[in-house]
Amino acid sequence: MGNVFSSLRFGALVLGGTVLVGCAQQPKTLYQWEGYEPQVYEYFKGESKEAQVAALEADLQKIKATNRAAPPGYHAHLGLLYGSLGKDDQMVQQFQTEKALFPESGTYMDFLLSNAQKGSKP
Repeated sequence: MGNVFSSLRFGALVLGGTVLVGCAQQPKTLYQWEGYEPQVYEYFKGESKEAQVAALEADLQKIKATNRAAPPGYHAHLGLLYGSLGKDDQMVQQFQTEKALFPESGTYMDFLLSNAQKGSKP
């Protein structure tokens, strides 16, 4: 009989612990994605680049307002969109921002910047 109560007590403890862990506040993610992933999908579908830029810029304002960080590739993708619209100054600015925030992207950003200076679009 002692084993039954012991097993029941252990089961109640495990269940209670599981409930408490499930109620714990989830940790914040390192990056705030907003609508970045759907916008990349829209890019590959060939949707309006102007609309994509507007959506990404609006999301970037939301991200900055919450003191969070845009994910890797966000500024690079925005730069590619600006480049395809002929807005080279904004393209360069976004590539440089991506490179500053994510130094591991430096080689690729330098490649894109070099191609932009030579007159070929990324």
